[in-house]
Amino acid sequence: MLVPEMAGEAAPELDGVRAACRLAVQELTKGLSADGGGAKLVVVGGDTATRTFPPDSAGSLRPFGLDLVFGGGGEPLPLSLTIGRWLLDEYGSGVQPAFFQSVAYDAATRDCLDLGRDLSRTAERVALLVMGDGSACLSTKAPGYLDPRAEAYDAAVAEAFKHADTAALAGLDPRTSLELQAAGRAAWQVLAGATTPTEPARVANAELLAYEAPYGVGYLVATWRLAAAPAPADTSPQARP
Repeated sequence: MLVPEMAGEAAPELDGVRAACRLAVQELTKGLSADGGGAKLVVVGGDTATRTFPPDSAGSLRPFGLDLVFGGGGEPLPLSLTIGRWLLDEYGSGVQPAFFQSVAYDAATRDCLDLGRDLSRTAERVALLVMGDGSACLSTKAPGYLDPRAEAYDAAVAEAFKHADTAALAGLDPRTSLELQAAGRAAWQVLAGATTPTEPARVANAELLAYEAPYGVGYLVATWRLAAAPAPADTSPQARP
């Protein structure tokens, strides 16, 4: 529904979320452009299986009734990565990902955290565009109908994004997340693993840009920026007073 052509007359209902996505992607790609080519961008999103897609992979909304294709060619992307591709095409100023990474919706938490750590080590600097919905059980008209647990679940996720609480994201229960149809759980835990590879979170700036549920589905948009790792202390004799 983020794609205006897909939403049709209802497109204005998500203008706020769409604007937040634009700000987030512009912030992400601005940092990459300023790096001078030394950083790598990876788009992460949920799917039925965990696998890597090459950078020329295309996303399509044809399976959903709209004749729109994003990207050049290559392998077809799952929906989460298709929307990531669309966001980059719309707001990314020509920045392209090094690759796309799907993660299985039902992947174990440890596997998600390990995948995040692996992604964080693929380059000296790695930027992630992480795609994932909150619960789809927030109202009686939601795809998963109303579940009384859904509101508290999404509120906790929103707080985790607002405060860069990687432990809270890592603590999301896979079974509960599946029951609440929170498609983003696995991808969020990949993010948690990527931002805490060996030490406590180094997120210098975290901002929650949007938190809405217009169709009974949680839409959250946030940006995180990691501080540079501190340089190791010089313990050589010459450095001592």
